[in-house]
Amino acid sequence: MSLSIKDVAKLAGVSVATVSRVMNKKVFVKEETTKKVLDAIEKTGYKPNAIARSLKVKNTKSIGIIIPDISSHFFPDVVRGIEDIANEYSYNIILCNTDLNREKEKEYFDVLVEKQVDGIVYMSNTITDEIADKMASVGIEILLISTDYKELSSITIDNVKAAEDAVKYIISKGVRDIALIGGEMTDPNAGLPRFNGYVKALSEAGISINKDYILEGNYKYESGYEGAKKLLSLKQRPRAIFAASDEMAIGVIRAGLESGYRIPDELMVVGFDDIDMSRMVYPSLTTISQPLYEMGCEGMKLLAKKLHGEKVEQFKIVLEHKLIIRESC
Repeated sequence: MSLSIKDVAKLAGVSVATVSRVMNKKVFVKEETTKKVLDAIEKTGYKPNAIARSLKVKNTKSIGIIIPDISSHFFPDVVRGIEDIANEYSYNIILCNTDLNREKEKEYFDVLVEKQVDGIVYMSNTITDEIADKMASVGIEILLISTDYKELSSITIDNVKAAEDAVKYIISKGVRDIALIGGEMTDPNAGLPRFNGYVKALSEAGISINKDYILEGNYKYESGYEGAKKLLSLKQRPRAIFAASDEMAIGVIRAGLESGYRIPDELMVVGFDDIDMSRMVYPSLTTISQPLYEMGCEGMKLLAKKLHGEKVEQFKIVLEHKLIIRESC
């Protein structure tokens, strides 16, 4: 039976990342911990595989991508952008889907460390202190997309300004009763910033905030549909609904049509992301376009520069969003 780096880590009572650091000698490890790892390697007879041996040339030409939900329409274009640029640099891609499960996320980090990837692209999920410590410990170059955290390199858009632009457009149509189906307020990447943009636009227009018009969703179709049903059942229903994702906005359109409202004459709907489906539904969806493919391309370019030791003038890149006007508003 062949032993893996996980077996060594278990016997030594340390993490896979620690075993990797001892083997790579890239990061300082306490003498006592190093001895435990080396003893475990000797007892197990563990021998690094071919991938690990390639560390002698300091790279494996592989990049790990960690995404929270492979079923989301948001990620395919981003991953395609990463892959196209990775191919230009002769990197292979390892795609890991966590299903928003933190334990699965940590396991994938261990897998990518064991496979000695040169870099990791981490997308969208909120970074906890525990995950940040794990990122710091592995000794691997990390890039964030649609997520930001302290000193780590990142590719994002200005979510506050984007949401503000969406709501201001609705207001410009003469509508003041505007509801929000957003993400969780504890989400610093999209949920909270898009809520702040919504509030800012209303406040600047002198429109009072109606708490009954603000609902949390999970960016999925079902939460948009259920949220819209609730909003449209209010005694004083909103005349427009801004949804913090296109999937939720499409759910809003379905709920509105089922309830007998003409869109946009009786109910305006605006989404966020500009996924392919937003132009395929009827009525087609007015939305905020994130440059998804470009986010992947620019992210991989930045990561490749850092891996090749090139000078990087800007390690936090904010790309431009755009309001796409279609039939729903």
